[in-house]
Amino acid sequence: MPEKNRKVLLKVQQDTGYYVIRKQAVPDVLLKVVEAKKLLESGKVKTVNEAAASLGISRSSFYKYKEDIYEFHDSLQGTTLTLTFQMNDEVGLLSYVLNLIADFGANILTIHQSIPLNGVASISITIQVLETTKDIMEMISIMEKTEGVHKVHITGRSATLT
Repeated sequence: MPEKNRKVLLKVQQDTGYYVIRKQAVPDVLLKVVEAKKLLESGKVKTVNEAAASLGISRSSFYKYKEDIYEFHDSLQGTTLTLTFQMNDEVGLLSYVLNLIADFGANILTIHQSIPLNGVASISITIQVLETTKDIMEMISIMEKTEGVHKVHITGRSATLT
């Protein structure tokens, strides 16, 4: 294998907190977390304990990393993503987030908001990524930096049938 192919591809994008690295540079435990998530999503296992045990990782490792590792896809076009997060119960904040999604050119399919408890509501928004949609990871980064919006997670991803 040529020397340049063995080097880790590392792309640091300022202010996003995201990196792109080659699979061989990712610690085994993180790859197993991705596999555990796939097992759970497919229904092949019913519990986190089963998924973790089948892959030789601890449940605590799964929970520690499950929100921080996802498979990279060159293009999310033609997929639906479900974003979940909490936000402060402030006038105009949800409207700002929805406008941000629209500004990035994604199609909003569903919006679910819980009744705010202690001034914080749980939000779930499912979006469709279109051909004209801008960089979704940049959109999520902007959301996370918005005062009153708490850590945004991609909790679902599926292909859209055309």
